[in-house]
Amino acid sequence: MEFQSLYTVWLRDLVRFRRDRTQILGGFSRPMLWLLFLGVGMGPVFHSGAGVPYMHFIFPGVIAMNLIFASFLSAISIIWDREFGFLKEILVAPISRSAIAFGKAASGSTIAVLQGLVVVAFAPLVHVPLTFEKILLLIPSMFLIAFTCTSMGIVLASRMTSFEGFGTIANFVIMPMFFLSGGLFPLDGIPIWLKVLTHLNPLTYGVDQLRWILSGAHRFPIAFDLLFNLLFSALMLSLAVALFKRSPA
Repeated sequence: MEFQSLYTVWLRDLVRFRRDRTQILGGFSRPMLWLLFLGVGMGPVFHSGAGVPYMHFIFPGVIAMNLIFASFLSAISIIWDREFGFLKEILVAPISRSAIAFGKAASGSTIAVLQGLVVVAFAPLVHVPLTFEKILLLIPSMFLIAFTCTSMGIVLASRMTSFEGFGTIANFVIMPMFFLSGGLFPLDGIPIWLKVLTHLNPLTYGVDQLRWILSGAHRFPIAFDLLFNLLFSALMLSLAVALFKRSPA
């Protein structure tokens, strides 16, 4: 029963994503803008500090950017469902609220991975070496990053009552996380207070993991990258489940 409920929530969000052409278009246009304009424009004058070309350096960051944007945007469906009464219907249904939270996290993560694979498809165009083995490693890594970010989005959306409020808070969270992840510039030589923030940022370890898979360069031990995001995603999802249980039907 619980798995069927989780699957239903997951499938519904994926069907809605398939019908929303604007999200699909955004998944294509966003990496094109960042890779072609920023990568090509800054590449000749920017030194990555990681022993790889700048385009190769930012490529994992652009993947992570698509993941975090798609993850948070998928969480906004909770506000949409609340606005039109569907959330109340599933909250009073004979299914656990944990299954609802898990289903939302799973669907958001799946959508984000699909958006991340759009960026991966650009790899040959920007001369980033890609093999079948790397793709097999990228998919679960992207899912873990997306699961972490989607759980954060669910925590925010479960407390919000308007699209405008969620958009404001989400941008306040997304942009600092992205810029402090090391996706666009090396983290060496930054002030101590910024370094503390980067070490608390789960996306930092996600980008580091993706960069290791794609180019072999990394800043932290890969086992630590995985452990940090696993623990952080478990914490966020537990908080999301708790907030769903406290939500009135």
